Amino acid sequence: MAEVLDAPLCLPPCPLRNPSGIRLPDNTCDTHFHVFAHQAPLASPRSYTPHIRTIDDWLALAECFNIGRGVLVQPSVYGLDNRVLLSALAAHGDRLRGIIVVPPETPDADLRRFDALGVRGIRFNLRNKSGIGFDALDALAPRMRALGWHAQFQVGPEAIRAVAELTGRHDLLGVIDHLAFMRLDAPGPALDDLMRALDTGRVYVKISAPYRLTDALGQQKLENTLEVLARCYPNRLLWATDWPHTELYSAVPEDDDLIALTCAALPEKTHAATFVDNAQALYFSH
Repeated sequence: MAEVLDAPLCLPPCPLRNPSGIRLPDNTCDTHFHVFAHQAPLASPRSYTPHIRTIDDWLALAECFNIGRGVLVQPSVYGLDNRVLLSALAAHGDRLRGIIVVPPETPDADLRRFDALGVRGIRFNLRNKSGIGFDALDALAPRMRALGWHAQFQVGPEAIRAVAELTGRHDLLGVIDHLAFMRLDAPGPALDDLMRALDTGRVYVKISAPYRLTDALGQQKLENTLEVLARCYPNRLLWATDWPHTELYSAVPEDDDLIALTCAALPEKTHAATFVDNAQALYFSH
């Protein structure tokens, strides 16, 4: 019971708005969002308690900003129970792909069934309760390679070098969530570590959730970081909303502000690659 009481209720996302009429490029892919269902049991222990937002709510967001495709990521609060995510994939397989969380002993037949539904990778999470860690890679990596899946890593900056080593050792592509939660106002060695990981050609990074990277939405700090990454690694950046912005308790940013911030921070010549092409290659090529 204490572990559940320690899982505070998040704030809900802000109501949709788009007064300036932002329209992202056609076939833009939101590579990281979560959905929840009223009857789905939550894991215990867990790191937070979500407000329920469904796939229909995300579809409304997508319509508002011309987001053509999306990648559903298994939230840690559902642990190893992927039913909500798989149900959404089954209903919207033409425009959705998924990243699941499964135990190492998952049968090959189940993995093949998930692949047919649109699953393209497995999430390894060192930051939240009820996920799986790096130790699960030894058993899962050979089967992931056979399916053409990648590993998604929810890690802090201290683990970037480990991600680069693990993707090399297991011959897998890897995706790092949310710029590895580095502080944009004081990145220190984290940005150098990230660039070395991207240099391997096996790692992508999501330029998402700037509110998780610094105490304030400092546009100049984000622009400086994204300018460097976009100039050096235009084919390794993935954009995402991180909707519905879980684990926020005092304030939630407006989605149109977040999208406008990223559009302004990214050099315009890299918009097609970051919003469309890189996600197409990673998630929709098979």
